[in-house]
Amino acid sequence: MTNTIKAFIFDAYGTLFDVHSVMEKCNEFYPGKGEAISQTWRRKQLEYSFLRQLMGNYETFMDITRDALKYAVLENKEELHPEKEGMLMKQYLKLQHYQEVESVLSQLKQAGKTLAIFSNGSHDMLDPLVEQAGFTSLLDKVISIDEVKQYKPTPASYMHVLKTLDVKREEVLFMSSNGWDISGAKNFGFHTAWINRNKLPVEELNLTPDRIYEDLNGILDWK
Repeated sequence: MTNTIKAFIFDAYGTLFDVHSVMEKCNEFYPGKGEAISQTWRRKQLEYSFLRQLMGNYETFMDITRDALKYAVLENKEELHPEKEGMLMKQYLKLQHYQEVESVLSQLKQAGKTLAIFSNGSHDMLDPLVEQAGFTSLLDKVISIDEVKQYKPTPASYMHVLKTLDVKREEVLFMSSNGWDISGAKNFGFHTAWINRNKLPVEELNLTPDRIYEDLNGILDWK
C-alpha cells in the first residue's frame, strides 16, 4: 500500500498547528476564562462551517473564525472590544506547531514525497501561518477549500485535492487529527491516517481509519 502513495496531504488545524495555543492570549484578556473561550471558539468555528455548508450560505473561514470568537466571548459573559478582537484573530496567524511537525515534513521531503496542506482555512489565514512556521519550503502546495467554496467533509472538497495535484484517490494519504475529517476523507476514497492526539474513540460512521497514530511520527512508516 505504501508504494502507491504519491501525495501526503495534511489537515492544518489541530494536525500541524495547535488551535488551543490561542488560550494564553484569551486568558490574558479574560482571566480564568481562557480555556473555556478557546474550547468554545474552536467548537463554534467547526459548527459554523458545517452549518453554512448545509445551508448553502458560504463565508470564508476567516469570517467564520471571527464569528465563532464573538460567540465564545459572549457565551462566557464577556465583551469583545474591537482591539481585543483584532489581537485574538491575529493569534490564528501564528499558532504554535506541534513539536514533531518540522522533523516529519523534512524527512518526507527528503524522501521525495509530494507534501501539501488541505484545509478549511482560507489563504489569508493559512499562508501567513505556514510562512511564520518556516514550512513554506517543505510544502509543495497549500490547498484551501476557499478555492471551490466547499467545506470539508463534502466529497467536492476532497475532489479539489485530486484536481489540484493531478493524483488519484488511491495515491493519497490524508492525515488529520479531526475524526470527522478522517471520516470524510475515508468516505471519499483516500488512504487515511488519524492523528489521534486526544486519544478519542473512532467515530461511529463505519469508516475506520487505515492507521491511527498518537502523533505524526507514525506516518514515517509510509515513506
